[in-house]
Amino acid sequence: MSVNKEVKRITTHTLQKMKQAGEKISMITAYDFSFAKIFDAAGIDIILVGDSASNVMAGHETTLPITLDQMIYHASSVVRGCSRALIIVDLPFGSYQGNSKEALNSTIRIMKETGAHAIKLEGGEEIIDSVKRIVSAGIPVMGHLGLTPQSIYKFGTYTVRAREEEEAEKLKSDAMLLQEAGCFGIVLEKIPASLATEVSKSLAVPTIGIGAGNGCDGQVLVMHDMLGINTEFKPRFLRTYLNLHEQITSAVQQYIRDVKAHDFPNEKEQY
Repeated sequence: MSVNKEVKRITTHTLQKMKQAGEKISMITAYDFSFAKIFDAAGIDIILVGDSASNVMAGHETTLPITLDQMIYHASSVVRGCSRALIIVDLPFGSYQGNSKEALNSTIRIMKETGAHAIKLEGGEEIIDSVKRIVSAGIPVMGHLGLTPQSIYKFGTYTVRAREEEEAEKLKSDAMLLQEAGCFGIVLEKIPASLATEVSKSLAVPTIGIGAGNGCDGQVLVMHDMLGINTEFKPRFLRTYLNLHEQITSAVQQYIRDVKAHDFPNEKEQY
């Protein structure tokens, strides 16, 4: 029997057992009650309330504009829809960089006001003090290395990271530092599959990949991408499981036609 089917609620401990048993971890983003409820009932292991809400919910070009208050709003909505999945919330840009006390305060607000189970932040050596401070307060932390979207203006592009040896070595060292600081897992985004496999094997904690090959201990996708709601974003790593954009468009067009043709509502649909 798989590890995740034995438990009523997925915890960081469950993820550790899944890694040890060689059972892959499934993770998806969600930002509201209705979708979170569907994903949770479907049996997803982790729901990430991602700062990707800045893009897919609010229409911003990057993840930078979303605020702590907005992340708390999305996370509390998601928590109300779930009874089983582990819920992780992204610390938004500006709520933790360069100041471990502010990082802890932001995290405490998320934990107290949303009921989520853990937080995620981007970076390695630069944010180790924040990780240690949050973990020492008893709050689970997930790391995030490789392509870190909050640093997009530094990178200047969303291309694959850590192809060169220097950056690959830093990523390996950062992963170890994050593990030593107490992170229960690390997201590896858009890095060569061979590097992600090497890092995953070297760590005791699970890795979650996005565009990092199948050597990671689990995978994450943004719901709007994998459900085909957002059709503009088509990276190589994305598998689209549904074409909701097309289905929703045709449903709405049919509704418009029915209203215009005096067909909706019919006699059975009125009082």
